[in-house]
Amino acid sequence: MNMAQLATVDLNLLVLFEAVMAARNVGRAARQLNVTASAVSHGLGRLRQLFADPLFLRTPKGVVPTARANELAPAVSDILLRVGAVVAAGTPFDPRTSTRRFVLGMPDATAVVHLPALLATTRQSAPFIDLGLRQLFPYEALPELEARRVDLAVAAVDDVPARFLAETVERESFVIAARRGHPFLSEPSLERYCAADHILVSVSGDARGFVDDALRATGLSRRVALAVPSFMLALAALVQTDLIAAVPLSLARSQGARFGVEWVPTPLPIPTYDVKALVTRAAMQDAGVAWLFEALLAATRTATGLPPRKARAQPRRRNRPTV
Repeated sequence: MNMAQLATVDLNLLVLFEAVMAARNVGRAARQLNVTASAVSHGLGRLRQLFADPLFLRTPKGVVPTARANELAPAVSDILLRVGAVVAAGTPFDPRTSTRRFVLGMPDATAVVHLPALLATTRQSAPFIDLGLRQLFPYEALPELEARRVDLAVAAVDDVPARFLAETVERESFVIAARRGHPFLSEPSLERYCAADHILVSVSGDARGFVDDALRATGLSRRVALAVPSFMLALAALVQTDLIAAVPLSLARSQGARFGVEWVPTPLPIPTYDVKALVTRAAMQDAGVAWLFEALLAATRTATGLPPRKARAQPRRRNRPTV
């Protein structure tokens, strides 16, 4: 496409594309863009002509993207991020005066441990910045970042593609938690562990997790009497029942006393794992996101007792985006 042809493309169509991609519903996308549903439908018609593809197929509950739309989504997000960075360059980001709102994604167990330190940092050095939190499980972190539904994420993700920046913030392990005075805590054997009734944290409500896989490898099993969608709900249920649960050690340390919950090491080998702060490399061209990422790293290291790290250089401002 030459410059003359490019000049005929309306950038607003890409904004519309991303809104529909995120909302999966024409009406919701219209409300987010503050336009009418018919305007969104008209814009989708122009997008279909531009890309020679239906892009979004109607269903009783909204729309679903075609394979071509899914293929285009990362590139469209990257383009809009770069355009946003160029526009923002006209007004340099200053955390002391900025009124931006950022959205972070992480599991509730991670948020409970790390969010207080981050809030202390932002309230002191960026008093007008607002934060939103979305609960994400590890498998959701990269797709949510790429779709720009969250600006930053903290999650245990093993294989991180090169288009993301990842910094390990803690080495986490699991312990077995129960209410104070629970008989299991005084004799935490593997036999008694398998005989106990368990709480499993599962967003889907399934009664099987990685602990069950570890038990199965040794020919053992357990009964999951309750499945809940968050670790904080698990702690609340532990204190009122005779159930036990595997929870992250950092969560047990920070919230155990508050809930009247104690913990012991696991009686079976459960691997430790790295918790990472994650962001797309394209988003790091936004000085605000880059600042928040460094603040998040500093806060998580404070929460885990790690020494401060040397801050990475902030992106240099240019008259045009780097490609």
